[in-house]
Amino acid sequence: MKLGDGVEAAIHCAATLASVDGNSTMPGAALAECFGLSPSYLLKHLNQLTAARILESVPGPAGGYRLARAAELITLLDIVLAVEGREPAFRCGEIRQRGPVKIDASAYVKPCGINAAMLKAERAYRAALAEVKLSDIVAEYAAEGDPRSYAASCAFVERHQRPQKPASSKQT
Repeated sequence: MKLGDGVEAAIHCAATLASVDGNSTMPGAALAECFGLSPSYLLKHLNQLTAARILESVPGPAGGYRLARAAELITLLDIVLAVEGREPAFRCGEIRQRGPVKIDASAYVKPCGINAAMLKAERAYRAALAEVKLSDIVAEYAAEGDPRSYAASCAFVERHQRPQKPASSKQT
């Protein structure tokens, strides 16, 4: 099974946004620059993450993206499903019931063993991704990543994040 390149980009962007201060945002163009990606390519994946309520998109000249919920509440499975969709990676087409060796449909009362095995593997894979929180990835990088890489990432976020003004309270 091969996941699309968008999954890697989405996870890296979400991890980067986990480092943004408070309710600040980071522009999509800065995220694309950070990872050497085409802004139009990345925008597609940022939109998928926004639609899945993993990211929040803030409009306007000082807008950008930020996490829609705490990094502790976002799993790698959430991100993978947002980008790749909820369908299983393996889709059984019941090809055993086609071709010159097919027999009457009544011979196929038991589920396809190949499909059952592949769906079992899919469940295990998804369970493993559901156990890993975005906050775990960020904490591990901070603790075990090369200090130069970590410092450069923090400096990039600091330069490109956009502080948001607090919502003004209307007085009546």
